Amino acid sequence: MKKKILMVCLGNICRSPLAEGIMSSIAPEDFIIDSAGTSDYHIGESPDKRSVETARKYGIDITSQRGRQFKTSDFDEFDHILVMDQSNFNDVIAKARDEEDRKKVRMILEYAPDTSTREVPDPYYGGKDGFEKVYDLLTRACDGFLRNHYPEAGRQS
Repeated sequence: MKKKILMVCLGNICRSPLAEGIMSSIAPEDFIIDSAGTSDYHIGESPDKRSVETARKYGIDITSQRGRQFKTSDFDEFDHILVMDQSNFNDVIAKARDEEDRKKVRMILEYAPDTSTREVPDPYYGGKDGFEKVYDLLTRACDGFLRNHYPEAGRQS
């Protein structure tokens, strides 16, 4: 049975596309990774060019991703829903139908306990350095998530 992981941020053009790309690059091939935003601001749009450039720098291609909005049916589709910040967490939990749905939702940085922050900062209004910081945080969190939930998977890259 394939494992399915959904990454969620606000607009689905900066943080969650990077998280999707990173997780896809290190998870076993039989994992299904996707991303979504809690808002409808960027439905159908490509990831932010700075996210694309940052991912490309590390050998990850996220250019085929398109923004979409989180929907209640995602609780049925995914085993894990990893959110970038408290606002995203609150928005996703508000759509949960029951405790089973709520148990699937976690802050992604819970899996990077060595970081000094609990939230992945939104780099949208900043420069390239912000995207590098986000990439570093998400790499640690994705690796920590796999080690925590799927130790047999091991890091693939």
